[in-house]
Order: sequence, then structure tokens, then C-alpha cells
Amino acid sequence: MPNSSIPVWAALIGSGLAGVLVAVQSRINGGLSQELGNGYVTAAVSFGSGLIVMCIAVLVTRRGRTGLVRLRSEVRSRSLPVWTLFGGAGGAFFVLAQGLVTPIMGLALFTVGIVAGQVLGGLLLDRAGLGPGGRIDPTPMRVFGTVLAIVAVALSVGFGGVHGAWLMVFPVIIGVGVSAQSMVNGLVRAAAQSAVTSTFVNFVVGTAILVVMAAISVTVDGWPTAWPTAPYLYIGGVIGTLFIAIAAMLVRTAGVLLLSMSNVAGQLIASVAFEAGAPLAGGLTQGMIAGSAVALLAVVIAALPSRRRPTER
Repeated sequence: MPNSSIPVWAALIGSGLAGVLVAVQSRINGGLSQELGNGYVTAAVSFGSGLIVMCIAVLVTRRGRTGLVRLRSEVRSRSLPVWTLFGGAGGAFFVLAQGLVTPIMGLALFTVGIVAGQVLGGLLLDRAGLGPGGRIDPTPMRVFGTVLAIVAVALSVGFGGVHGAWLMVFPVIIGVGVSAQSMVNGLVRAAAQSAVTSTFVNFVVGTAILVVMAAISVTVDGWPTAWPTAPYLYIGGVIGTLFIAIAAMLVRTAGVLLLSMSNVAGQLIASVAFEAGAPLAGGLTQGMIAGSAVALLAVVIAALPSRRRPTER
């Protein structure tokens, strides 16, 4: 495979900024869920707004429309497996967790749980060679960085109480799904030769899943009685379009693991800032600060090896 023209350092910076957007989205969706009292409806609204944005993007860009035609051809010829089209499921469950779990455990603790899943998932997916950059064997530094990220989670959870530790299972599992989402979206982007197309497909799948889940929730619990009037609470999906598009563009350059690690750095910095200034639950603790610092060190260590050669598949 030819190397991407984007330098690795630029890809890591871009992914870090995308991670800040993820934390902003988590804070917005967590706040909307608190207002509505229904995390399923919150997730459907968030993803649905993102789908509207992507429908417009596909209609107004020739590359997006051409990408859909090219993608259909790739799937029909079986050059691209059908399962790669379902990356939106990872994003759907991530947004759902933002609404259901973040208001209970707080943004910082939720983020370090996502960290664990992302770095573990990234390491395994790179090793398996499932990403668009081919197989990337884990170096000792990357393994050490991954271990440090897990230690960071342990530090944060240790100061979060037993209840927080039990809830951590959910963001860890979802974090693995986020890494897989970046991986398959990268494959779809490569096939379609369009980040707009891959992001559009992601939102179609995710919205379909969440609308069904929201419909079941409304049938059981009823429609939310009051909707907040603050406009910013409804832009979570728009922010998601930016994050997913950036990840799809950069995953080939950075690899699934390094993309996840740099993204985690941005998430951690922003989530700690939010938890200190506008907490959803509990506020910031010394353990969360220590865990975030160790996680940032893990990102630096995992990114140290600059000479990596993806194995041709």
C-alpha cells in the first residue's frame, strides 16, 4: 500500500483536536439527556441531526455523490466486504452511552473508560491487520503505552468508588467499538475515495439503529414532556460528523492504535476541563487528574516509534 501524503505528526495533531470535539459532544449529549430524561431519544436526536448535515453534504459535493456510486460498485464486486458498511453501529452505541452513562458517572470518568477500550481495540485491530494501513505489529513502546493507559483508568476508577467501577464496563466495551468504527470507516473511505461518503454511510446506519431503540423507549416510557430551548444542546450530531470525517481521513496514516491514542489525549484534556468547570456528576477528583496525566504520558510513549512499516496484505 502506498503511504499517505499526510505526515504522521500532522495526523496525530488532527486526531487530538478531533478528540476535543468528542468530549464536547459527550458534554452536550449528557446535558441534553439530563434535560429530556431519556438517553435513547437524546442519541437519536444527536445522530439524526448529523445525518441531516451529511445528506446536504452528499447532495452539494460531487465527490460525495461519486463516492456513493464507487462504493456500490466496490460492494457489488465484493472488493469491499458488506460488514464494513456497519461502522455506524460503533458510533451509535457511543452516542447512546453519552446520554445514558455520562450523566451518572461524569464526563472525566466516562472518558477514561473509553480510553481503555480505544487503546486495547486499536492495538488488537492494528495487529490483526484489519485497518486500511495493513498489519502493524505492536512495538514494545506501544505495548507499554497501552499498559500505561490501563493504569490511568485504574487510577481514575480507584477514586471513583465501587459504583463508578461497575459502570466502567460499558464505556470500555464501547471504546473498543469506537476503534473498530475508525477502522471500518477508513476502509469505506478508501473504497469510496471520499470522507463525505464514508461519514454519510456511518450516519445512515447509526441513525437507523438509534431511531428503532428510541421508538421502543418511547413506547414503554412515553415521549419526553419538556424539550430544552438552548440551541447548543442539539448540535451533538453536527460535531460528530466532523470527528468521524477526520478519523476516516487520518486512520491510514496513523494506524488504528496511534489514532486512538492521540484522540484520547484530546478527549482527556477537554473532559477534565469540562468536569472542572461544568461537571455532569460529582466533579473532578485527584484520581481523575492523576489518571488523565498518566494517560497523556501513555499517548506520548506509544507515539514515540516513528519508523513503522505496515505489512502488505
